[in-house]
Amino acid sequence: MAVNHMSRLCRNVKESIDFYTKVLGFVLIERPPAFDFEGAWLFNYGVGIHLIQSQQHEDNSSPDTDHLDPMDNHISFQSEDMEARVKRLEEMDVKYMKRTVEDKENGTVIDQLFFNDPDGFMIEICNCENLKLVPAGSLGKIKLPADRHNPPVWNLS
Repeated sequence: MAVNHMSRLCRNVKESIDFYTKVLGFVLIERPPAFDFEGAWLFNYGVGIHLIQSQQHEDNSSPDTDHLDPMDNHISFQSEDMEARVKRLEEMDVKYMKRTVEDKENGTVIDQLFFNDPDGFMIEICNCENLKLVPAGSLGKIKLPADRHNPPVWNLS
C-alpha cells in the first residue's frame, strides 16, 4: 500500500531527534511502551522514521558527514519550496550539495539537495514531482493506479 517507516541506527538518539525535527520538520511521537531499548519515533509527510540507539559502543570513530555522493545510499523527500529548504539548511549550518538535473528533451528540471544526518546517512530533498513516471518496457502493458503515486504516473493512453 505505502511505505510506513524507515529505521535508522543512531550513535546518539537525542542528537538525531534534534536533527530530524529541526532540520527536516519531523514530529516526535509516542512509542509503544513495550519496547525495552532506547529509541524514538518521528512522523511527518506521511512517513515515519524510527530511530534506534546503536549497541556498538566499541566503535568510537566519527561518521563521515562531509562526503556527499548522489550515487550513494540515501532517502529522498519531495519539497514544494526548494529555496526554503536551502535557507533552513544554512540556518542550521548543515553542509549540503546542490545539483540540478535538466532533461532538455522533455523540458524537465529537477533540483536536488544532498546532506548527511549526524550518523553520516545521506538525505536528498528534491522537487521530483516534476518528473513524469512512464512505465518502461513490458510494464507499459500494466495499468498502474494513477491516483496512488506521487508524483502521478503519466497516462500513456
